[in-house]
Amino acid sequence: MRVSLIQLDVDPAEPPAARRARTADLVRAQHAADLVVLPELWPTGAFDYPRFDAEAESPAEGPTAEAMSAAARDAGVWLHAGSVVERAADGGLFNTSLVFSPDGALVATYRKIHRFGFDRGEAVLMEAGTEPVTVAHPSAVLGLATCYDLRFPEMFRLLVDAGAGLFVVPAGWPARRAAHWSLLARARAVENQAYVLACCSAGTHADVPQAGRSVVVDPWGEVLAEAPDAAERVLTAVVDPAQVARVREEFPALKDRVL
Repeated sequence: MRVSLIQLDVDPAEPPAARRARTADLVRAQHAADLVVLPELWPTGAFDYPRFDAEAESPAEGPTAEAMSAAARDAGVWLHAGSVVERAADGGLFNTSLVFSPDGALVATYRKIHRFGFDRGEAVLMEAGTEPVTVAHPSAVLGLATCYDLRFPEMFRLLVDAGAGLFVVPAGWPARRAAHWSLLARARAVENQAYVLACCSAGTHADVPQAGRSVVVDPWGEVLAEAPDAAERVLTAVVDPAQVARVREEFPALKDRVL
């Protein structure tokens, strides 16, 4: 299974429409991939809070969904299109991930459960999702998580119980905590004996430098591919979904769970 993580530069000087078009072209260039992943809130910037309300959109019919659906269809790839600011029917805002199949259909959405910011930013501007989400990709069951979710191991246990063997984690993780990003990605892989595909933004937005350092980790916690910096780039790796079952059988730690 060939995976491509697009570590996209989110520059506030670039209009969202231009970024959508550029991102769609980057997705189309990954036509050899079995799964393409984009970062969190790349249409607006994960820390650009003043733009959340103005840039909110429908996850099914908004401009990002329209552009990413077409890109997935043109490339013939499964696409985790990162996340957008969703405006719900009641007017509430959510940080919502979108997953498209190779025919361009929106097959899953995930509303971020753990909101970052404590008493400001996303934590007060957005509502929290309530349901873990998995996706039945032809090669593996994908467990969906977003950025700050990475700090909450109990959520990943729920995804494992739902059959996930490969976690997809788009993020807008700040550079000042880049060491945590790398550590937690490996920890979630090791403790759940699963692959982790963690795709972070590049560049700086709303004066917050991004960590970059997108990474693919295998079920033993070994890093298969890692971006060396926070520049825009495409990170590719080949993963073997069958390795999840082999590792869990060879070292059956999950069978010893008590709590």
